[in-house]
Amino acid sequence: MSNLHSTCGAGRSISVKSPVKGRGSGTWRLYLFPIEQALMLDVDYGSYPFVTSSSTTLAGIIGGLALNPKNITETVGVVKAYTTRVGAGAFKTEDTEEIGTKLQEIGREWGTSTGRRRRCGWLDLVVVKYSNSINYYDSLNLTKLDILDTFETIKIAIAYKIDGEELDSYPADLEILNRAEVVYHEMPGWQKPTTNARTFYDLPRAARDYVEYIEKFVGVKIKYIGTGPDREAMIQRA
Repeated sequence: MSNLHSTCGAGRSISVKSPVKGRGSGTWRLYLFPIEQALMLDVDYGSYPFVTSSSTTLAGIIGGLALNPKNITETVGVVKAYTTRVGAGAFKTEDTEEIGTKLQEIGREWGTSTGRRRRCGWLDLVVVKYSNSINYYDSLNLTKLDILDTFETIKIAIAYKIDGEELDSYPADLEILNRAEVVYHEMPGWQKPTTNARTFYDLPRAARDYVEYIEKFVGVKIKYIGTGPDREAMIQRA
């Protein structure tokens, strides 16, 4: 089966399985391609003018790599359990005080070569849902869940409001986006380590609630859950 992993927020690579030409129907080759940008930096769908010069959507991957879309049978959106951004641009859930600093420190959110700290804040499901409306993910990979292990309360952005009226979609106008207020849903933290979890039900109840809330809101199953930096620290759900 062919599959392509696309990015939503924190993704850094895609993998594509394609049939090897002339080798028969049962022979496949796995390709890995680096991706350094995420959806909100996309030239068409990102928070313009704070974008890159190319397309970072699934369509951009297909066009940029000349992939046959008929060979792609699965797309997986990759998103952190919280939100980060490098450089300027819209970031509605950014926290520049205690929460943001804590996420930076625990998540080691700074550039490997530059040392520049990434901007951090709570998970923004408005953006994740917007990303899904463009890329149509089959499933999600939620990474770095363990970074939230020590938080007593966790917030998730679920809507934007202008003058008390909830917006029905992600605003394309930067001026409107800047004026918008964030509506948060609060959940209790689990305050237990998740790094040793190997199945979904090894996670604390509150952590499972967090995962399931994201799934229900976005309408996409979370198939993979990252609970640490090691290769083995990845829960795969059926």
